[in-house]
Amino acid sequence: MPRTAAPTLTSPVPRIADRDRRRTSASVILRSVLEHGPVARSNIARLTGLSPASVTDHCARLTRLGLIREAAAPRQSGGVGRPHVPIDLDDSRFVVGGVHVAVPYTTVALLDLRGRIVAERELKHTGDMDPYDVLDRAADGLAALLDAAPGSRPLGVGFAAGGWVDRDSGVVVEHPLLGWREVPVRDVLGARTGLPVHVDGHARALVNAERLFGRARGSGSVLHLFVGNVVDAAFATGDEVHHGPRSQAGAIAHLPVPGGTETCHCGRVGCLQVELSERTLCRRARAAGVVEGTNPRHVLRAARDGDPVALRLLTDRARMTGRAVGLLLDVLNPETVVVTELGVLSREDCLAALRDAVGSERAAAVAPTSFADSVLAVAGGSVALDVLYRDPLGASPEAI
Repeated sequence: MPRTAAPTLTSPVPRIADRDRRRTSASVILRSVLEHGPVARSNIARLTGLSPASVTDHCARLTRLGLIREAAAPRQSGGVGRPHVPIDLDDSRFVVGGVHVAVPYTTVALLDLRGRIVAERELKHTGDMDPYDVLDRAADGLAALLDAAPGSRPLGVGFAAGGWVDRDSGVVVEHPLLGWREVPVRDVLGARTGLPVHVDGHARALVNAERLFGRARGSGSVLHLFVGNVVDAAFATGDEVHHGPRSQAGAIAHLPVPGGTETCHCGRVGCLQVELSERTLCRRARAAGVVEGTNPRHVLRAARDGDPVALRLLTDRARMTGRAVGLLLDVLNPETVVVTELGVLSREDCLAALRDAVGSERAAAVAPTSFADSVLAVAGGSVALDVLYRDPLGASPEAI
């Protein structure tokens, strides 16, 4: 019987291991440049624990891909020897597209590599919310934004929505308020745009945005609570956002809230989503004669104009959101809590009401989202940016 050949350096297992190490090292370096740039290569080696040779090699590769560049002015090293030339992100070449589908409208946007909005547009929903019509309009909206930014090259598209969104399959499994079930978003948008499409729930997308570009950068654990028409949450420890089987983690719509009075469609009273949804806020505002329509921003405007009932509705909602945060804190005990909620983002008295409900001992850990002016656009784009920063070699222009 012939002897089995010994493994060689070109056998499949070592190749895969080497590739994974390269991807991990490239990710660590790109994240370090994002956080500390402009930064010298020697400092990257110190910050990351990688060897100077590895840092130099990966920086050269990331430079060739157009993701980083040398900063304009070299830093002198005490006037002796070669100057330390710092490197920084190259945010001038590439963008990602972002799509966020909410109940009243779809937001399409372009974001640069720092998560900043380059262009943004809201597409109001009309008709019966057919998912393929909505996605077609989103693709057309992205194309229009790209046409208006001819110097920007798209790396991919991120899609975010509430409800049950399966990241791995790229499918919106269920979104009751939209009436969507088993919608293959990745395939549909990919076919329409010709770009890689990445899909996730908006609470998880915003956790990633906070970790990459916001106030939760460097935090050991982060909880994000999203309160809109849909109410859901996401939790991250270290560098990993918890998804659960088929990305079902974070479904908190039926979490019971102390003091709730609304009857949910499930038959119980006080479920989180029915208590806190913007639909409930607007219905209560209409019943009190504050507004006539279904736009929660009109309630906010009424409070700004001095309507005491509108203010009470907003602070009551913020206080109940604080009770929900307190429950989640008891279970998960995160280092940082980020809340996206209309009143909390817009008014100090609403933020104070939320923190009061959380309790003085833990209130300092709770803050509004870092992206108050563009939260939905950031949610969509951050799905794609998270992929880039996790695997810059696989999601880079060379791979596309």
